[in-house]
Amino acid sequence: MRDSALDTFAQFRQSDDMKITFLGAAGEVTGSQHLLETRHRRLLLDCGLFQGPRAESRRKNERFHCEPKTLDAVILSHAHLDHCGNLPRLFKFGFRGPVFCTEATADVMELMLLDSAKIQAEDAIYLSRKLPKGHPPVDPLYTEEDVRGLLKLVEPCIFGKWLELDRQHEVRLRFSPAGHILGSAIIEVDLKDDDERKRIVFTGDLGRKEMPLLKDPSLPVDGADAVICESTYGNRLHSSPLDLQAILLNVLKESQLKSGRVIIPAFALGRTQQITYYLNALFNQHLLPRIPIFVDSPLASRLTNVFRHHARELDADMQEVLKDDPDPFGFAHLNYVANHAESMALNKRKGSFVVISASGMCESGRVVHHLKHAVSDANNTILLMGYQAPNTLGRQLADKRETVKIFDRIFPLRAQVIQLDGLSAHADANDLKWWFAASTQDSHFGKVFLVHGEPQAATALADLIRDNCDEDPIIPKLGDSFEV
Repeated sequence: MRDSALDTFAQFRQSDDMKITFLGAAGEVTGSQHLLETRHRRLLLDCGLFQGPRAESRRKNERFHCEPKTLDAVILSHAHLDHCGNLPRLFKFGFRGPVFCTEATADVMELMLLDSAKIQAEDAIYLSRKLPKGHPPVDPLYTEEDVRGLLKLVEPCIFGKWLELDRQHEVRLRFSPAGHILGSAIIEVDLKDDDERKRIVFTGDLGRKEMPLLKDPSLPVDGADAVICESTYGNRLHSSPLDLQAILLNVLKESQLKSGRVIIPAFALGRTQQITYYLNALFNQHLLPRIPIFVDSPLASRLTNVFRHHARELDADMQEVLKDDPDPFGFAHLNYVANHAESMALNKRKGSFVVISASGMCESGRVVHHLKHAVSDANNTILLMGYQAPNTLGRQLADKRETVKIFDRIFPLRAQVIQLDGLSAHADANDLKWWFAASTQDSHFGKVFLVHGEPQAATALADLIRDNCDEDPIIPKLGDSFEV
């Protein structure tokens, strides 16, 4: 860690008691942002974008309630945009402290934020066109320049090692695997407030046990005075993890018999890498049909290179694969589409082939074009990889409607649609119950705050974990502050 990162800690504000203020993802599942204050320090846990209806999102993302210039540091759990996506705007409004995160999160975040800046610019142009003549144009929330400035502040950290953040030894930090996405971490912050030390644990988004590629969520070993925990699926259970390898094999065999194409809408981060990993395993076992397979997403291609770079951080199964296979995300007839012309050419291609393309809910990106050319042919298959939100093209396909609307045109839906559940990267109620019970078996949790969940989910989780907490779990509202 460079000296300048240490020197940025400054005593901007004094508070008599340590407190946590919830500035995002309180009573909702987006915009993670929690302010931790002591007498001498102001630390922000996550700085995510609020994602939802355009006007409401814009309003919430424009304004900060944490005084960016006075923050000592940001500590980041992972690189999904609802956790890191507003960092460039924080920089734009004067934040100059370090951003601490894991090494893999730093690499993923760079790609995610640059892509987000591009989307911000495109949205600003679109919204400006809708304004009355003479009205000032809409500015993007932030620009690529803001992203580049923010990235210079990032301090990558390794898993499992306590890091002293200042020379007075008042703040220590440790990241442990959260099992949610590549680089995701459970954050432990050890703070000295006058003569008393307190420990805060922030789960970020917890993953599930025994999911492909990622290590299982870790357990804090020494308890905590306060825990901030997500509750996204606190009132729901996922289906058992699927044998994705077997499903992919069956779909490709059927497609080969029909000479049809397979379209797999998949999120660029996580899901695309899971699919290519299992296809690679089938190839290594000499089971994969000889069908051309294309990954058609520039962002997914770049993120896959990050997975390759950090492959040694992945689970034990991956480490076994790496003993004999130097590239678990690539094989002879897997092609990463290089440019837009190659993408367009796929729509004129004959015979059986597979396209894996973003976005996962079919609302944007190149996959929409591939779906337009595939939905009306009964020989084709659309493989939906998980939940499809209401009012999305993915939901129309999942509901198997007679017709679907793509680019304001109506197309008959004749292609076979297969929707797979059980692939969520979020802990469900049983996973969260396990994590609390295992974490408190030989230690204890003091105050527990449940965030990043709808009220019903948080309330259900509070009932589920009450016996594992010293006090009744708290479900904070936006703007609430609590002493620790």
